[in-house]
Amino acid sequence: MNTKNRYCYDYPRALVSVDAIILDEQTESKILLIKRKNYPYAEMWALPGGFINMTETLEESVKREIYEETSLTVDKFTQFCTYGDPGRDPRDRCITIVFFCLVNAYSSIKADDDAKEIKWFNLHELPKLAFDHNKIINDFMAFKKNL
Repeated sequence: MNTKNRYCYDYPRALVSVDAIILDEQTESKILLIKRKNYPYAEMWALPGGFINMTETLEESVKREIYEETSLTVDKFTQFCTYGDPGRDPRDRCITIVFFCLVNAYSSIKADDDAKEIKWFNLHELPKLAFDHNKIINDFMAFKKNL
């Protein structure tokens, strides 16, 4: 093993990210999405999220990503599902852990970091989303319906 870089291995590894399904706590029929600033999928809507930091738990990562992209401080999450199809991210192999939470839709929000814009959408009137986020939301809605 290379002692200069403790993250250098002789075999490829997947990237790890977190994504957040943020629903309005009053109706659970609105979802908060961000418009991406950067490649890939610049100018497309997506779930808030991003790559984990090496020293964070998954919950710390999703809390940080939500705050960085929406200015919301969320302390209570539920882990929903993990997605890892090889082609889900054009940059590299990426596995994402999806969390969901409920917030007040009237909370103050502000797009920041790599979010160009932020907006509440009706769950039944979504635009085409970046990555596999339409699939993730559809899976979540089916899961929620079966509870």
